[in-house]
Amino acid sequence: MGADWPQWCGNDARNAVSVETPLPAQFTPNPSLSDAAQVATGAAGPTHLKWKVRLSSHAYGGPVVANGKIFIGTNTREGGGAVIGLEEATGRALWKLTIPRLVTEWKDFNYDDMSLGICSTPTVAEQRLYVVSNRDEMLCLDLAGRLHGAEPDVTRLIAGSEQPPMTLDSKTVGIAWRFDMLTEKDVAAWPQDAADCSVLVHGDHVFVSPSNGVNRGHEIVPHPDAPSLFVLDKRTGRLLARDFEQVGHRLFHGEWSSPALGEVNGRTLVFYGGGDGVCYAFDPVPAPSATPGGPGVLKCVWHFDVNAAAGRQGVYKGNATGPSEIIATPVFHRNRGYVGVGQDPRHGRGRGALACIDATGVGDLTAKGLVWVNTDIDRSLTTVAIKDDILSTADFSGRIFALAASTGHELWRYETDRPIWSSPLVADGKAYVGTDTGELWTFAASRELKILGKTKLDSPISTSPIVANGVLYVMTQRWLYAAASGADNH
Repeated sequence: MGADWPQWCGNDARNAVSVETPLPAQFTPNPSLSDAAQVATGAAGPTHLKWKVRLSSHAYGGPVVANGKIFIGTNTREGGGAVIGLEEATGRALWKLTIPRLVTEWKDFNYDDMSLGICSTPTVAEQRLYVVSNRDEMLCLDLAGRLHGAEPDVTRLIAGSEQPPMTLDSKTVGIAWRFDMLTEKDVAAWPQDAADCSVLVHGDHVFVSPSNGVNRGHEIVPHPDAPSLFVLDKRTGRLLARDFEQVGHRLFHGEWSSPALGEVNGRTLVFYGGGDGVCYAFDPVPAPSATPGGPGVLKCVWHFDVNAAAGRQGVYKGNATGPSEIIATPVFHRNRGYVGVGQDPRHGRGRGALACIDATGVGDLTAKGLVWVNTDIDRSLTTVAIKDDILSTADFSGRIFALAASTGHELWRYETDRPIWSSPLVADGKAYVGTDTGELWTFAASRELKILGKTKLDSPISTSPIVANGVLYVMTQRWLYAAASGADNH
């Protein structure tokens, strides 16, 4: 049975597993090849390509699928960011919201120097789209209002320009509300490189990280008191609560993880991977403000130091064997949390660790909550996927792993020799993983190593494959591909 994929990893627990079938093991990205060329490349027969759409030069945010539409975040030729709405069936452009690049006079500000655009995967809930912009704003777009039926390529400058933010009665794209994470006094973040949190919507709340980090010289954290995680009213954008764990005083480089959610023995928890290499679990119900007139408090239920559990100590900067932050999203599965550590890809390869945490405890779980830790995995940006006690993951060094989720025991590994930013998708008995050189690998989601397919695409795959309503979507830096079993409609 088909289903939408409305958020990062498809669900609140961030376990990217789908029951949809059938799905192709590979597809032909360029059906214009001659028959002889297709035979030579092993692509003879149905191409399985439904359609493909050209993007810009960098694409990190998305895709997600909801209500017959696809939403993705990219950059623009002018160096800004864009949220794009496409028709699910055809890939036809419906609208495009462009957001100018952030330019400030702040000294030592190291943000969006690479013009990455929007790096946040959107979240769609109840006809609204929530996304972190390339200006470190939390935006809520009204999908049932002015976005509905808009002409293709509708654009308008928003925050930072002389024009005011768009409103629901705008004649162009409708922005219900925006929250500036740089200037709001109870957040006041100093993002490092990029803002890439994929937000969590739970009940009436939106959980978001402002991607706080170090200065250009990497010597200090300019705003150490900024929260790692805070919560907004999803209807109005009003700040309700924030954490006070003071991660900014311990973070190594930046905070690029996203929140997850799970129910532990009847109690709901929100999980977040910190820039200090610690996984935190919070009560999602805000406690009263610690100061008169201030925001409420996100109370920490437990915390787990992945570096300490793995014996990774020492100096962070320039140390290939030392500690790392958490970039991947924690995954919740059957009362356990799974998360690995990694670093900015520009730091290269280094020792990492993947930990399994007993999420039922309280307090410091680094020792008492450790189920297992695997230190054979290098630094990783990858969010794991778990089905039938098989955990699929990868590390930046280019190795793809299958582990026993219950024990951490390695079932198999495969060396691609290519850097991996992508996270796996598990569906139809297959595990899909993309590489930084544009290769989509497909393995059997089994306890034995079996390669089912390999598709060479045009540019790096920096985000993760998804499946929605019987279609496999793979986004590279420049193109979005839609593939389906038997499809040949290119």
